[in-house]
Amino acid sequence: MKKAKQHGYAPLPSNLRSTSPSLGPPPGVAGVLARRGVSPAGEAAARRLGVSKATKVVVAPGQPAPPGRSRDRFISLPDELQGEEQQAVEEAPPTIFEDLLEEGTGMRGRITVYCVAESIDRKALELRLRERGGAALLHQYPDVLYGLYESTKDGVMCRGECFYFDYGAVAFWNLSERQEREVIRTLLGPCLVDSLTQNEIEVDEFQFHYSLSEKPHIQNDTITINYRLRNDHLIKLSISHALAQSAKLSVYEERVIEIVENTKDLPETLAATGEVGLSRKQIAQFIGRVFIQKSAVNLLSTVLDTPEFFWSAPDSMQNLYKRVCEYMEYDTRVEVLNNRFQVLQEMLDMLRDHSNNAHTSRLEWVVIWLIVIEVVVGLFECASILGWVGHHGG
Repeated sequence: MKKAKQHGYAPLPSNLRSTSPSLGPPPGVAGVLARRGVSPAGEAAARRLGVSKATKVVVAPGQPAPPGRSRDRFISLPDELQGEEQQAVEEAPPTIFEDLLEEGTGMRGRITVYCVAESIDRKALELRLRERGGAALLHQYPDVLYGLYESTKDGVMCRGECFYFDYGAVAFWNLSERQEREVIRTLLGPCLVDSLTQNEIEVDEFQFHYSLSEKPHIQNDTITINYRLRNDHLIKLSISHALAQSAKLSVYEERVIEIVENTKDLPETLAATGEVGLSRKQIAQFIGRVFIQKSAVNLLSTVLDTPEFFWSAPDSMQNLYKRVCEYMEYDTRVEVLNNRFQVLQEMLDMLRDHSNNAHTSRLEWVVIWLIVIEVVVGLFECASILGWVGHHGG
């Protein structure tokens, strides 16, 4: 996902932030991705989790610059989320209690998406959720497990929703930062496969808003949903699928940017000195890294595929998923990422050809000098036979 400032992230209102004391970074999955141009909220979260701010990313010559996502862009969501029957319910006038709830404190909350590993051991996580009991595991879908997080504080029940994705991402709805870290550390952490490093972990924050009067839409990183649909977890699952895939894509984007930073000076060095400054082995290693990431995105990962859940889900769910992907500029980012792969591949192929040509040239000169030596030795042998050399006196 584009970094925070490019996306225009804004801090959550103070009444939505968790006032719970920090528990410190969870082992192995602590921290958030150090973003270039982090928003004030992102900087504060990074300091709380012990992650330093990243340096400014320099794009190599010829590399396409990442487009910035328009934060204030208005994307409407499908009105027919539950078909004709639900539309009839929505047309009913709000009750007096719903009118009072429109400005209530329970109408807004936070959505946080973490990408913390290459994948999750689904069977191990399912077992841990069942051991936890209660509503920790409610439904199982292709690529995702769904459950509730419930805790009691000062006699008040706190409840949030959790979506655990097989490809190493998790989406939390209506949990505080402390509760999210607790779930990642105690529940999810032991089930991670190939955990990401602290600097690779991706965290994206949004808000949800339940409204009786506004039409469903996304704007300013706030997802507005009809209040009567607040308990429909399928709607949240559809939204979470798009957000989780976006977070996973951000990890690949960061890895490509790292390769770009490591190779951005090579074309200029070649143009200035005529030499690459890398061995054939180092060039081959760069080519391997690019190919690994390209195959991970386009061949091995499900990040580019429409989730299997939507094959049997109502069309309105898939439309909702596509609208969220549109807001996240998902297709554009995938195109930019593949363009980066292509430019990197072409540059490294050019460097490899240059290195091979230099190596071939050295071999040719070795052969030439060997021939020269052989000719010289042959001349001495001929001169010795003719008596021109090697005879002294007598």
